[in-house]
Amino acid sequence: MAVANWQNVLLNIKSAKGSLAKGLGAPLLVLATLAMVVLPMPPLLLDVLFSFNISLSLVVLLVCIYAGRPLDFAAFPTVLLVATLLRLALNVASTRVVLLEGHNGAGAAGQVIESFGSVVIGGNYAVGLVVFAILIIINFVVVTKGAGRISEVSARFTLDAMPGKQMAIDADLNAGIINQDEARKRRKEVTSEADFYGAMDGASKFVKGDAIAGILILFINVIGGFVIGMVQHNLQFGDAVQIYTLLTIGDGLVAQIPSLLLSVAAAIMVTRENTDGDMGSQLLTQMFDSPKALYIAAGILVVMGLVPGMPHFAFLLLGALCGYGAWYQHKRRQKQVAEAAAAPPAKAGEVLPPEQRELGWDDVQPVDTIGLEVGYRLIPLVDKAQGGELLSRIKGVRKKLSQDLGFLVPPVHVRDNLELEPNTYRITLMGVAVGEADIRGDRELAINPGQVFGKVDGIPTLEPAFGLEAYWITPSQRDHAQSLGYTVVDAATVVATHLSQLLSNNAAQLLGHEEVQNLLDMLSKKTPKLVEGLIPDIMPLGILVKVLQNLLHEGVPIRDMRTLVQTMVEYGPKSQDADVLTAAARIATKRLLVQEIFGNTTELPVITLSPELEQMLHQTLQAGGENAGLEPGLAERLQQSLENAANQQEMNGQAAVLLTSGVLRGSLARFVKYSIPGLRVLSYQEVPDDKQIRIVSSVGSGG
Repeated sequence: MAVANWQNVLLNIKSAKGSLAKGLGAPLLVLATLAMVVLPMPPLLLDVLFSFNISLSLVVLLVCIYAGRPLDFAAFPTVLLVATLLRLALNVASTRVVLLEGHNGAGAAGQVIESFGSVVIGGNYAVGLVVFAILIIINFVVVTKGAGRISEVSARFTLDAMPGKQMAIDADLNAGIINQDEARKRRKEVTSEADFYGAMDGASKFVKGDAIAGILILFINVIGGFVIGMVQHNLQFGDAVQIYTLLTIGDGLVAQIPSLLLSVAAAIMVTRENTDGDMGSQLLTQMFDSPKALYIAAGILVVMGLVPGMPHFAFLLLGALCGYGAWYQHKRRQKQVAEAAAAPPAKAGEVLPPEQRELGWDDVQPVDTIGLEVGYRLIPLVDKAQGGELLSRIKGVRKKLSQDLGFLVPPVHVRDNLELEPNTYRITLMGVAVGEADIRGDRELAINPGQVFGKVDGIPTLEPAFGLEAYWITPSQRDHAQSLGYTVVDAATVVATHLSQLLSNNAAQLLGHEEVQNLLDMLSKKTPKLVEGLIPDIMPLGILVKVLQNLLHEGVPIRDMRTLVQTMVEYGPKSQDADVLTAAARIATKRLLVQEIFGNTTELPVITLSPELEQMLHQTLQAGGENAGLEPGLAERLQQSLENAANQQEMNGQAAVLLTSGVLRGSLARFVKYSIPGLRVLSYQEVPDDKQIRIVSSVGSGG
């Protein structure tokens, strides 16, 4: 027992030491930077720190090159800031040593500065000035300026594309393609990407300022060295120029080389695509994967090598290498095509047996509840052997809809149909086509969500599920399209989303006697007394099926079967009218109904009818019954007013709901069902007592 206690004590001490060490990192860095700026440093320590600065820059550059994605090195902006501050502090420390000890000789400021001032530039300060000027031009004018511009554009486009990416994640989540954990992970990645490019936009300003500081420090050191050497140490003009210029240029080169390395690293990070794969592999696969380009390059190099006066060996050698690379890529592609042709064909559709046999009842196939027919070019989308993901997407759609609606959605029968166009698919319910569209299996769909910042180069089309403007683009254009604000999805997701939308709109057709009986059987396991007296004592099964179908037709889920059955038990003896029972079921499940529309908010923004218009509609119904039609002019004006009010609510980001009396609710719901699909109709009795009503628009008021 005592040994265990001591082990716990030691572990606590070790953990405390680790936390203390992590906590002291930032303060020690600040103190070290201040010490380099304020306190004089010996030349040996300067050599160590300069060597460390160069090593740090090399490590950062290599990490940027071999990072799989820019976000894999998300700490890069902070590292860039720390390295810049370290280099500037070293500039201050080395300037102090050069000006104080420079009159003692070239080695007074340390071996690193001496080496760069004598060995690297040959001891010639004129050459040193030229080399330093070239490094400054490369760093400041070319690398830093270009990287800064790319950082600004990337940060702006990344922030602008965030809503579209969030919509794509929500669409995949609603379609059942991903779960909550995956959606949370992808949202975090989107936020991290925006934070990273925003930080890179600011970090590029550090690099630019560092380059400008290098120029100013050079001139200050040279002028200060002349004054100190000639006035304080009585050096001749030539000696002062030689000593202090060489030391200053050596100091500048020691600082500019790490600065150039970090500038290149920053440029690499902001020009990288946010896809997996290091820079080397991406360059090899994208630059040297086209035999045609290599063949043309080989031909040009060979022609240049044959021109008299040209370096024949160099051009002919490079031409031969390009020609060999083109031949190798061409053979590799031919091999891939041959392997694909030799692969067994995909199993899709109905295959007749080779032998002849008599027809039987088995040959009379029942109508598929849900069917998906695809053209022959879309077979790879449903063939797992060819990497098709559509079947798994359909399974996710069924699971999500089953959870939302409250019953098991029937399986989707997928088959090929040679009568369709090659790129066409068709969705059927009970053998009747309810949706059809043309897609491109080898491309991705860039959807305009309503606000984009430019056009993409692609094939114009309409998104099948919601009719939005869209373009079919190549996979390589995905990042560019997302940066412009487009929502980009693959072909399998397009079909799955279209299927999900159609099944949601036609959920009532998917529910039959068998499904309702299964729901009752599941409920009877938990509440047997509630179920046993319902069918057939109170009502036949067909009436209950009709009530549940009515609810689904009006967009009300039937997840709360216990409350629905309780309502049928209560109202069934009083009425067998399906519409009356449907209204009672809606009132009984009003909390779930309102939550599906408004969420958990306590205030419900609604549209109402003016008292005069509502009274007029009441009189019309009383005179002619539920089947009474409205006067055409009144119906047109009512539809236009409701459509305008609903559009205004959608523009405000709120649900469009018409609140009216219970007598009018059913008729108005049927009136707007297809003419204004986004408008829901509720009665006053369907509003829970703990909810507050806020009228945003009154239709019919003011004439």
